[in-house]
Amino acid sequence: MGEAKWLGDDEQRLWRAYLDATRLLFQNLDKQLLRDSDISFTDFEILVLLSEAPDRRMRMRDLADASTTTRSGITRAVSRMENAGWVRRVECESDRRGAWAELTDVGYARLAEAGPGHVEAVRENMFDLLSPDDITSMTEAFTRMRDRMIDGRR
Repeated sequence: MGEAKWLGDDEQRLWRAYLDATRLLFQNLDKQLLRDSDISFTDFEILVLLSEAPDRRMRMRDLADASTTTRSGITRAVSRMENAGWVRRVECESDRRGAWAELTDVGYARLAEAGPGHVEAVRENMFDLLSPDDITSMTEAFTRMRDRMIDGRR
């Protein structure tokens, strides 16, 4: 292995600001959702993913891959949401080891109720601070990062 190419001062400032901003954004969004809608950021994210999926259902492993939560975290969250009536687990006919998580009408209503406050918090903590050029640049940069990491998984 070669010698590390250490971050320069500007790169280090960007890296630290990104880490802090991301951590604080997730914390603020979680607090807002819990305060206003009694739902965690993790549960909200899962409900969003399911609401956007065909037939409002996803394989559990795909749900974990698409979210910021680990596979064991997805299992716990889906169990919690299943108890609340927001999600139901459905056996996968083609693979008995697999299962689907399916959004219920109750879960969809819960998501719709929490959505407006969440969007307001996202705007306040992110988009209200950015110019249109910032949004374009950040979209391009984060898309490149995401695509490289997704390609690296294959």
